[in-house]
Amino acid sequence: MNIKNILLGTMALSMISGVALAGALDEPDNMAPFFTDAGMKTMKPEADFKAAWASMPKDKQDTMMKECQDAAMSKPHAEFCANLMMYAGHK
Repeated sequence: MNIKNILLGTMALSMISGVALAGALDEPDNMAPFFTDAGMKTMKPEADFKAAWASMPKDKQDTMMKECQDAAMSKPHAEFCANLMMYAGHK
């Protein structure tokens, strides 16, 4: 195996891994229902947050909850995940 093949393989693997790191919490369509503004800086009040959660498909709920339970995935979304655990219930 030459160095070129090793580098190409490493680059491909890093690209695949990078795609895998983007999860439900990074998807604007998933997150927008929980915020009052387009910039997603202000979360909705508890009742609206719970309603947004209840209207989500179960598979998305499960994925978001799993990501919030993962320290690395949830770090950029700490406030959202804290609300999710509190309002939606820790599973």
